[in-house]
Amino acid sequence: MGKIEVKDLIKAGVHFGHLTRKWNPNMSPYIYMERNGIHIINLYKTISKLDEASSALAKIATSGRKILFVATKKQAKDIVAEAANKVNMPYITERWPGGMLTNFITIRKAVKKMSSIDRMKEDGTFNTLSKKEKLQVGRLREKLEKNLGSIANMTRLPAAIFVVDVVRENIAIKEAKKLNIPIFAMVDTNSDPRGIQYVIPSNDDASKSITKILEYIADAIKGGLEERASEKAAEEAKEKAAEEAKEKAAEEAKEKAAEEAKEKAAEETKEK
Repeated sequence: MGKIEVKDLIKAGVHFGHLTRKWNPNMSPYIYMERNGIHIINLYKTISKLDEASSALAKIATSGRKILFVATKKQAKDIVAEAANKVNMPYITERWPGGMLTNFITIRKAVKKMSSIDRMKEDGTFNTLSKKEKLQVGRLREKLEKNLGSIANMTRLPAAIFVVDVVRENIAIKEAKKLNIPIFAMVDTNSDPRGIQYVIPSNDDASKSITKILEYIADAIKGGLEERASEKAAEEAKEKAAEEAKEKAAEEAKEKAAEEAKEKAAEETKEK
């Protein structure tokens, strides 16, 4: 992951907060100044917090657990989906399904329903349905794909969630808090950072700002995944070497036993 530079964040407009009249006083530690009625975010604190969040996310990725990305606002959807896909992580960019975390079993049932429809199409069962039934099943499949397709491979609760805009995604935030799931988030000057374990003070409205923050986050997770792959390869190599050593020892023991048996037979023949 490359070094985070203030000039890059400025170029992306990460420092622009909301109008001063819309601010949340709890964000005051992260505000540098006011300019033309707009709060300016302290980018040195952004860098510090982004670095802290990136390190924590890399560790989660190295452990093999999943990080759920959440962003349903128009300007963030595609950016977040692309970043999540890049590191093979689940994401929600359509409407947040109520109970996504707190009622995860029900959500998993819906995902399994989607899979069962796919199997119907594969084994030919779908073709036995009436025209009306095919239409209904098809629409259900499209709806499930739109809302839950991106989490189809998420078989258990995520180890953390990454949110763009904590005000908009307040339901996701509440569910994560209820389950003590760590929250990583881009937090703008109109938001309340309390209860967010990893606050990244930043402009969560501009696409360039969102893209820049997500680049660093995705790179950090990618690094964690690469470290995991490296550790796994090293472990497999170690196990293979141990297995080969075990086989070699067994072969040597077998040869030694055969040699001893041969010598014993020769000795017995000599005595006769």
